[in-house]
Formats: sequence, structure tokens, C-alpha cells
Amino acid sequence: MTIEEVESYLVSLEEPKQTTLRALRESILREAPGAEQGISYGMPAFRVDGKVIAGFAAFKHHLSYFPHSGSVLPEVTHDLTGLSTSRGALRFSIDEPLPEKLVQELIAIRIRQVFGDDTRGHANNTA
Repeated sequence: MTIEEVESYLVSLEEPKQTTLRALRESILREAPGAEQGISYGMPAFRVDGKVIAGFAAFKHHLSYFPHSGSVLPEVTHDLTGLSTSRGALRFSIDEPLPEKLVQELIAIRIRQVFGDDTRGHANNTA
């Protein structure tokens, strides 16, 4: 997994998809600054201590955020009005990044699921 692979994925996208996903990437990295970036299942993914905690992808008419667990989205308390969800994906507009507070919540839930209550250090990969 390499940052270069994620960068190649992003530069291959047309605008505004590229800019919107770059904003999401930055939001994810603010919440998990030590996360490894790379490609998993053909899309950008972020790993903490070897566990995938988030991913995203571009499609023809929308973008998707993948929490890499079907149990993350049911726990979200943030307002999801205007967003489409399935068990394992959150679909959003190609020209509007996900709200920062929502990304914070998604990452926090996933890290708690993966590492339990002892999340100290895992979000920034310093455990």
C-alpha cells in the first residue's frame, strides 16, 4: 500500500470528483493522521495498525465512502439527510464533500469497533 497509489487514483478522476475526494482524504487523515494509505479492492483505503478503517471511490454519478464494516452506518447519529446509504456504503454528491463532523464520527465509530474501548493511540497510529 502506498500513498502514490492513492494519488494516481485521484489524478485519474475528472473534476469535481477529484477535488471532492481530496477533501475527504484530508478529513480522514485529520482524524487518523498516522493511517497508511493505499489501494484495497481497487479503491483508496486507510489502515490503522493493519486494519482498514475507511475507504472511498468515485462512480459515474456519485462518490462513496466505505467504513469497511456493515455495522458503522447504523451507529451514526449525524444527520444523513440528502445522502444515500446501504449497509456498507455512504453515497454522496460528486461536488460536495462529506461534512467534517460526519467524517469524525465515522472514523471514531470504526476505530472503536476495531480496537474496542482502548482507542488511545490508534487513531494516530502511535499505539
